[in-house]
Amino acid sequence: MIELRHFRYFIAVAEDLNFRRAAERIHIDQTSLSRSVRDLEEQLGAPLFVRLPRKLHLTPAGLKLLKETRRLLIRFERMKRTVRQTHALYQAPLRIGVADGIAQPRLSACLASWRTVAPEVPLELAELRAGELIGALKSEEIEVGFSFGVPDDEVIAQAPAWRYRLMAVLPHSHELASRKIVALPELLAFPLLSCNEQCLPGLLWQMRTIVRKYVDRATLAGEACTLSGYVTRIAVGEGVGLGDEGHAQTLRRSDVLALPLAEEEHITTFVLHKHQRFGIAAPVQRFLTHVSALS
Repeated sequence: MIELRHFRYFIAVAEDLNFRRAAERIHIDQTSLSRSVRDLEEQLGAPLFVRLPRKLHLTPAGLKLLKETRRLLIRFERMKRTVRQTHALYQAPLRIGVADGIAQPRLSACLASWRTVAPEVPLELAELRAGELIGALKSEEIEVGFSFGVPDDEVIAQAPAWRYRLMAVLPHSHELASRKIVALPELLAFPLLSCNEQCLPGLLWQMRTIVRKYVDRATLAGEACTLSGYVTRIAVGEGVGLGDEGHAQTLRRSDVLALPLAEEEHITTFVLHKHQRFGIAAPVQRFLTHVSALS
């Protein structure tokens, strides 16, 4: 059976045209080297060298084999590098950044199902603010991010991952709390709690866009830096609020109510990654496809 070592030995002899020098160069016994070349000739059914008392020449078959063998070994080395790189890539964790305090069931379901779909690619989660998320993606501290949206940036790609229906968030004592459905203009007649632009820019932008469709200017009751702080401020009666249905399911509290709106508006969660000049790494693309399939 022909093995790669036969080709390597043959190349050494073909380059030196001397069995002794070739044996010394590749650190093998000369007798073993000569026997291996003979085995190769027998396997191929053709002489590769013309053996003269003091000279060694390649036959036409030997010249052809030398050319093809060099190509073969180059391809083999490239294949080894590719396999090793792929192995290393899939052993490394896929680093996911979650910004804006997102705690939606769909995010949890997405990450949990990934462990079933791709158990060989572990996930490493980092909780970040929106501004930190952009920096972490650019510096490649993380590969993928989830956010309510970040400002347009030519380096960062963002696409909708999923949407949740918008709901009214009220303290139990509020006069609208007895309703089954609340009209958005009616809700916006009360002071509205807002989000801090530095902490939750994407959520603030989405809420502003929706609110401006129904009122020229809302009366603001204040602003919160976190989603949990937002709900707490509403619970103590600081104002009414807006929240997506996903967080309403997650942040169930006895001191606030989340009621459906008559209007069908949605809050979008985005998945982000860094544009790559030579294409997105296979695990990242696979994860993005996974997210897309769940939306």
